Amino acid sequence: MVRDFEDRPIDSALLTDLLDTARRAPSAGHSAATQFVVLTGNDRERYWSLTLADGRRETFSFPRLPHAGALVLVLTDPDHYVSRYAEPDKQRTGLGSGTDAWPVPYWWVDAGAVIQNLLLLAVEQGLGACLFGVFDHESAVKSEFNIPGTKRIVGAIALGYASDAQDRSGRSADRPRPSAADIIHWQGWTPTDQAPR
Repeated sequence: MVRDFEDRPIDSALLTDLLDTARRAPSAGHSAATQFVVLTGNDRERYWSLTLADGRRETFSFPRLPHAGALVLVLTDPDHYVSRYAEPDKQRTGLGSGTDAWPVPYWWVDAGAVIQNLLLLAVEQGLGACLFGVFDHESAVKSEFNIPGTKRIVGAIALGYASDAQDRSGRSADRPRPSAADIIHWQGWTPTDQAPR
């Protein structure tokens, strides 16, 4: 994750191509409900003024993150999945009765696949990217940018050109990843100390 960007715009054709390719991830029932709100220029600044208000910008740990050329808000719509699964070819699943019927809320899963595509595509194109949560600002951001009430903001992705300055890692960067032996279970669940090596 890059958190230190040059204040430099990204060509809109490149952004369109990245988003068009990223959206081609699998989705439950081919619901394809992931959408994007792209903020550049003054709209990008409106986002940061809203989410880093009241002097928070001066003490923000990553002061060059707001310089990213574009912010992409990744949206999903749980109601779209319910409607899709109420259609005749999916009706037998019972998932069309409401969001509570879904043991795994695939609107989050599918949006996550799109996000991963976008992050990988950005790196492939020589861009830096940083995924972060909107969290308690979701309602305010939706209102500011006229995002319909049924949509949920899964996260925001800062895209841009990484600066030459030293990029300070996030607070969680030093946490070790589990080893492959700790997460791969062969032929069923096995305690990690009994897994084949």
